[in-house]
Amino acid sequence: VSIRNDAAGRWLENSIRFSVDQADTLRAGGEAVISKLSEVLFIETLRTYISHLPSEQKGWLAGTRDEEVGKTLALMHRNPAHPWTLASLAKEVGISRSVLAERFRHYLNETPMAYLMRWRLELGAQMLKSGNHSVAQVADDVGYESEAAFNRAFKREYGIPPARYRTQARSARSKAASA
Repeated sequence: VSIRNDAAGRWLENSIRFSVDQADTLRAGGEAVISKLSEVLFIETLRTYISHLPSEQKGWLAGTRDEEVGKTLALMHRNPAHPWTLASLAKEVGISRSVLAERFRHYLNETPMAYLMRWRLELGAQMLKSGNHSVAQVADDVGYESEAAFNRAFKREYGIPPARYRTQARSARSKAASA
């Protein structure tokens, strides 16, 4: 990331200098300051990066620049288990279903519902790797109406059923820990 010579760039540079100073001086509360400032620096760096993406750029980050696509992504990420439909997402965002589908596909190269399915499965995979919930609980937590529907979708996406995925992930993790 290059720091521009404008107000945002100067703020970023000064904030980095301040963080380094906090780390060097070990003042009371310095760790908390560094922690919070690091979060703000990350967000501001990401915002700057997104704002400078070429207009023809595709992908998730580019989609966040579009007001309606960004709102749609936020809704899905904030509440993935909600029983979203294209109609309910379009209504929440305030545009027609066809416009939402077209703009979403323009940036993300897939429909909103296909994206939501992949996002739910990704969340489910993370839960299977790290938690002790049953497959049925994971399915419910990520918005599937039944364990069977989750199993079918998961196997289609990952090539193996969720229970086997969990077993393989845990086995790989224990092998890595003992190595």
